[in-house]
Amino acid sequence: MNTTDAKTLKTASRFWKKSHYLGRMTLKELVVVYFQYYTILTYLTLAAVMIGLYIWKPAPLLPTIASIAVAILGFPLVWYVTHRWIMHGHWMFKVPFLSGLWKRIHYDHHLDPDHLEVLFGALYTTLPSVALATALPGYLIGGFGGACIGYAVGLLSTCFYEFCHCIQRLGYKPKNKRLALMKKRHLEHHFHDEDGNFGITNFFWDKLLGTYYVRRERPNKSSTVFNLGYTPEIAKKYPWVAEHSGGEVLCSPKEKDRYKSSFEEVDKIQDIR
Repeated sequence: MNTTDAKTLKTASRFWKKSHYLGRMTLKELVVVYFQYYTILTYLTLAAVMIGLYIWKPAPLLPTIASIAVAILGFPLVWYVTHRWIMHGHWMFKVPFLSGLWKRIHYDHHLDPDHLEVLFGALYTTLPSVALATALPGYLIGGFGGACIGYAVGLLSTCFYEFCHCIQRLGYKPKNKRLALMKKRHLEHHFHDEDGNFGITNFFWDKLLGTYYVRRERPNKSSTVFNLGYTPEIAKKYPWVAEHSGGEVLCSPKEKDRYKSSFEEVDKIQDIR
């Protein structure tokens, strides 16, 4: 190995050992980090493999279109159901062998929403979930080819959702009004009341099922917006998440001042229901 290769590997090693906080990044810096992150690289690689398999053994045109449509239209519903009743459910931390999973997929994210490493879903949860939501319907519609193209669309949709999720953490007000409103709704979910605004890029199901809100409609801030209901009192009865957290029950972001200017700036955006 030459000196240049050794320096490159050493730099990459340092890059992945440090934490990344989105509130400190520019959009350009986010793009660089985003396309280096292993979960995104996994999604993109697997999507390319699925597209290749589809080309090798395609489904007929109509089943292909139907598989793609189901994957695109069904994704917001799958996210809503997962986010509302699994990630925000109060049942996972009560089960010892699921407590560590719940801590990883959402508790840590709400404690520190700006932390890139816990913003992305864990591959062992996202890959099978996306497959169940997109590859299975695709298979029922168009067989092997339908499953491949459906899964590819689901993985690419996940990449899109995750990128929008990241943008909502950058410390600036987006120029695009739609993106700015998405950011405002999501910041309300994280910093005002976690029991609502479960969508990331699409709030259709929130509106349909009554969980969409603007902050003025809920004047009182939720006391569990950061800990998702896992309070010190609850931890006495169900101690496993606290044990996974080094014995602590944390109730607020580690560096909550990072979010103040971004939240206040986005809060100036005119609400559109």
